Amino acid sequence: MANAHVGAHRPPVVGTHTPPQAARQSPALTRDLELLFAAAVGVIVLPLYAPQPLIDLIGSSLGFSLGAASLIAMTPMLGYATGLVLLVPLIDILENRRVILLTLLVDVVALAGAAAAPSVALFLLAAFAGGCTTSAIQMVVPVAASRADEAQRGRVIGNVMSGLMIGILLSRPIASLGAAAFGWRGAYTIDAIAVALIVVALQRVLPRRQPAVGVTYGALIASLWMLPVKEPVLRRRALYQGLCMGAFGIFWTAVALRLAAPPFGLGPVGIALFALAGVGGAVVAPIAGWAGDRGWTMRATRLAHATVIAALFLAGAAGAGWFGFDPAVRPVLSLGLLAAAAVALDFGVIGDQTLGRRAVHLACTQASGRLNGLYTGLFFVGGSAGSALAGMAWVEGGWTLVCAVGLGCVALALALTSIQQSDDGPRTSDETTCRSDG
Repeated sequence: MANAHVGAHRPPVVGTHTPPQAARQSPALTRDLELLFAAAVGVIVLPLYAPQPLIDLIGSSLGFSLGAASLIAMTPMLGYATGLVLLVPLIDILENRRVILLTLLVDVVALAGAAAAPSVALFLLAAFAGGCTTSAIQMVVPVAASRADEAQRGRVIGNVMSGLMIGILLSRPIASLGAAAFGWRGAYTIDAIAVALIVVALQRVLPRRQPAVGVTYGALIASLWMLPVKEPVLRRRALYQGLCMGAFGIFWTAVALRLAAPPFGLGPVGIALFALAGVGGAVVAPIAGWAGDRGWTMRATRLAHATVIAALFLAGAAGAGWFGFDPAVRPVLSLGLLAAAAVALDFGVIGDQTLGRRAVHLACTQASGRLNGLYTGLFFVGGSAGSALAGMAWVEGGWTLVCAVGLGCVALALALTSIQQSDDGPRTSDETTCRSDG
């Protein structure tokens, strides 16, 4: 079994077990709390992707040059990656409730600063800070998971991840529609107000969770570099999801170009509405979590990868005329098939991500903050690479090459899972925690 030797060969870790007294004072994870956590991460993530459809509006307003306009969307992402490395590990050494609330309060200030920014430099500074503090999402997920019984943990992670993925998928259309109604500054102001309301809600219900203090912050950050070496589950699941996110990134970045071209000819509002189709894929997260709880992780993972492959074949037929289908003859049907492909692709990617997050969390519960941050950061690289490849693929080979590159990514993921037996299995209490090497 992949984790039968969890106690051996570990980097020094910091415990995250809640002391008995704190555990008695913490509320049980009720269905209402699950829904609140899901809604919270869904709202918090909205500003991270909001700049992507607003590049033209923000760039022309603040005077970005054409060459620098990409920084509008890139800077929050760089901030998010920084937060995953430098902020998320704090929940392994500091009281979690305080860390989460303070991080989100800084997020509110950063979003308000972006809305009021009078210059390029101040906007980029606020955008970076906002991206960095958005990493609070990856603090909330392990806190929610820690409140659930182990037998229910996959389902809980799945439910919370549903909220996150819905937020990601809605972020672009919401930003486009908000900017159309109130301008880009108004859209950022609305985001700041929404996150402030989440802070108020979480302040009332977040349990106090005090980890055992064992190392300094510097040692904690230094241990990040050893975790991928010592945690095979982290390496495997990050690779699987990184490949899936590569397909996700190339599809969702290039699909706007395909939808704007004949025979569809959709404008910004039409493309925003098309993006809503992907929201349906988020319903798979709790199902994937349940499958993981039943011990079906690898079977469900392979099914997720096969679903993404089928989705990309369908997208190739609907958008590039694969298998003799002609989109120009049946544009309405082609658009419907593209929407179905988007839903299926999101089903597979979200399913793999949920299964991976569950496996990574159970691999070493005492380092859950660092593992969760690393897992997210590593597969985030795959998504960024896919987005970066989208433009080149579109220019060189159109929608055909876009789908082919996505297929190559997920075919490799499926091949890797075909030679892997299991990421989970029967566990004892010792196997779900980490021990130091010494």
